[in-house]
Amino acid sequence: MNKKLLELLNKINAKKSEVKALVEKGELDAAEAAKAELEEMQRSFNILKDLDTDENQEINIVNSTTIPANRIAGGMAVQAAAGEKDSLHEFANAVRNLHVTNMIQEGGASGADGGYTVPEDVQTKINQYKEDHRSLRNLVTVEPVKTNKGSRVYQTRTNLTGFSEVDENGLVQAMEEPKFEQIGYTIKDYAGYLPVSNDLLNDSDASIESVIVNWVGRESMVTDTKKILALIASKDATELTGVNGIKHEVNVTLGSAYRANVRIVTNDDGLDYLDTLEDEMGRPYLNPNPTEDNAIKLRVGATTIPVEVYPNADIPSAPVYTKTEDVELDDAKTYYTRTGSGTSESPYVYTAVAEPVVGSIGSYYEVTGMRIPFTLGDLKEAFHIFDRQQTNLFASSEASVSDGTGKVVYNAFAQRGRLYRADMRADYKVIDRDAFVNGYIEVTLGE
Repeated sequence: MNKKLLELLNKINAKKSEVKALVEKGELDAAEAAKAELEEMQRSFNILKDLDTDENQEINIVNSTTIPANRIAGGMAVQAAAGEKDSLHEFANAVRNLHVTNMIQEGGASGADGGYTVPEDVQTKINQYKEDHRSLRNLVTVEPVKTNKGSRVYQTRTNLTGFSEVDENGLVQAMEEPKFEQIGYTIKDYAGYLPVSNDLLNDSDASIESVIVNWVGRESMVTDTKKILALIASKDATELTGVNGIKHEVNVTLGSAYRANVRIVTNDDGLDYLDTLEDEMGRPYLNPNPTEDNAIKLRVGATTIPVEVYPNADIPSAPVYTKTEDVELDDAKTYYTRTGSGTSESPYVYTAVAEPVVGSIGSYYEVTGMRIPFTLGDLKEAFHIFDRQQTNLFASSEASVSDGTGKVVYNAFAQRGRLYRADMRADYKVIDRDAFVNGYIEVTLGE
């Protein structure tokens, strides 16, 4: 895309923002006039774009390919050209020349206020990044979708009764019909911020692409993991009593319907716990796979189950709080107060006491153990990610980002940089609640 077209595209995006602002102010007549100007600008863009396409298709590139026609989706998405070098350059230039607004609003509609839709080849690299790096996404079913809303029909597992005996001239009893469940999805936006220095914007095309791909890839993986953990937590937790508890859940609760594809998902604490277990012959229950690095299996009776281990930071263990039995303050301990009623509407909240006093020690709690997560099941049957596979970028040279306390941690104007926002689009669903167990093993600290 030539410079003139890029400038016109920025003007179109700016005019869109103007129309929206006028509508929000209630100045509908002015909004109608601005919309008419927008339509004329879009017509001019389409005509010039077609001329530019015709010229490009006649130019032979060094590698004997031609630049194909770029397409504009809704005036905001720029598809990358086919040649790798030209595609990279066009993407980098689009990031550099992205329409800059004064503010970046959280939760804004993707692409409606000057956003740039990442082209397909860069989106493919983002998807590949997520495939190449471990996250819970790799263990569930990911279904690419092209629409923002839809539904799927799944057959619900049920007990079949089989055929019934029929006497001669007798009546045949009706068989139980298979049960189906319709599950709908609605694509949602998930957004994050990336501060970018002017030095990076002036860097090579490859550097810009690498930063965007790695940033969006990492943040998408963290989002996937958090959402899947939330789906797991939506099922009541089951306490497991060591290896025997795991064996029971695999053999009975999950049963033969899911056993063939069962995995154990835990964290570093869980690996440390399993690594201490031995059978009556002194043999460890964990069996590392000598042919595959980091592949671990747990022996549970006649079954060996793959164990997927993730960092504690990704899948944390939960502390176990109990009322302290101390009558005098122990300087080596941290004491906590508890608020809430323990219900889903008002869960318990434990807060560390900065300056404990002996007179209140009877109301204090302390951490005496931890609940280590052990999710069991066929997670590809249990969970689906409906992935829109679309990333939108927004930019501001004046916006700032604050932390949870309201403290500004980055100011694009003061720090002479640019703040980018990326929106990814997906929905996360439980498909089969019988296909997994939300388990945990409780251990006492010091044991």
